[in-house]
Amino acid sequence: MLKHISLIIRHETEVPNRIGKVVKKLFRGYGVSVTEGQVSPQAEAIVVLGGDGTLLHVAGKAYQLGIPLLGINLGGLGFLTEIHIDEMEQALDSLVSGTFELDERTILSVTVKVSGSKDSTYYALNEAVISKGPLSTIITLPTWAGGSFLTTYRGDGLIISSATGSTAYNLSAGGPILHPCIEALILTPICPFALNARPLILPGRMKVAIQLRNATEKISLIIDGQAGYELNEGDCVEVQKAQGHLKLIKSPIRNYFTILREKLGWARGVGT
Repeated sequence: MLKHISLIIRHETEVPNRIGKVVKKLFRGYGVSVTEGQVSPQAEAIVVLGGDGTLLHVAGKAYQLGIPLLGINLGGLGFLTEIHIDEMEQALDSLVSGTFELDERTILSVTVKVSGSKDSTYYALNEAVISKGPLSTIITLPTWAGGSFLTTYRGDGLIISSATGSTAYNLSAGGPILHPCIEALILTPICPFALNARPLILPGRMKVAIQLRNATEKISLIIDGQAGYELNEGDCVEVQKAQGHLKLIKSPIRNYFTILREKLGWARGVGT
């Protein structure tokens, strides 16, 4: 039986706070202690009330601690926070009783190498983005895959995405949708200055390295849309599959394809 959870709530509106009170009351009834607002290393699960952004905010910590995440969707899209309000009680009951199913999702290890400085490593569930500033000129990004030179991207930037992140920024930039169980890296150029620059899917075992060339203006590395870091001329960004996986607790009712149809507005039945 579950004994302790961490509860993360998006506090911008009244609805998450109201639902949070209901969730805490349910857990008290189960005899489960709750740490609110932070990820406790002692937690056996993390429950997120909000949207995908709220879940992404704690995904790296959950991965590092090996704690499963359950997302209850109070936001917009909800590809990651896949539990609906109307199935919340059933999902929490299965969590407490230990009868839930897990999805194991690839995590990206993103390392920034700066000459003369210590390497910095970050973890991304969806993507790492190298992007120019709003008033900057085209940036130049020589790129290697598996130790071999691949190409030089010129444009507004480059998205390096996991299969989980294929339905996020990657999709908006014209990249493909991959089933989240596929271990792969997707390279999707942002507004490339070449008609032949197209999204590319690479094996998950490959390491991708991108170096900044001719960088005279501000360039940023953005992790999961949550945190940004400034890059400079000559810096190198290496992206590869991290060891292990992030554990996401699945909806007890809906599968991935149901969620995909709902979120993308695809036909809901045969012949419709």
